[in-house]
Amino acid sequence: MAGRRRAVAAAGAVVLVLEAALLVGLNLFLGKVADAQQMSLAGIDPHAMTVSAVIGAVLVGGYVLACALVLLRTAVRDVAPHGFLRVLLISCAVVHGVLGAFCVGLVGWTAFAAMMVVLGLIVWSLTWYGTGEPRPAEEGRRPAEPGPPPSGAPPAPEGFSPPPTTR
Repeated sequence: MAGRRRAVAAAGAVVLVLEAALLVGLNLFLGKVADAQQMSLAGIDPHAMTVSAVIGAVLVGGYVLACALVLLRTAVRDVAPHGFLRVLLISCAVVHGVLGAFCVGLVGWTAFAAMMVVLGLIVWSLTWYGTGEPRPAEEGRRPAEPGPPPSGAPPAPEGFSPPPTTR
């Protein structure tokens, strides 16, 4: 199972790297087109639009590459991302869901399917790794012995067992 988890996370990382390259290339191309044709939007200087496209390309590419690096780290270490890294992957999944919804109307069903594949790989990685809490029994390891009761709680009397629960 660990091999499959790693494969899904690695595939997600590869797909995100390819997507980052595509998004950066697309933004740079559109910036060059806007500059070459002296396009303007609401009176904005065409050079300012080109610079904005380059800045957008760097930001979007960096964000998607950061998500790819988190998935790659997850695949290599076989450990779920925690804290900010997990939030980064969740935000990437949300962005892909929203972009997929926009793609249906603006680009077509093929682009929607591509966005959903990426979304599926991210969500699959997140859910398959879970929250990252250690699993007690894995491949020949014994579960940990129960520890002392939490501070402030009295110890259970000798031979005491809780009453059975009924449903």
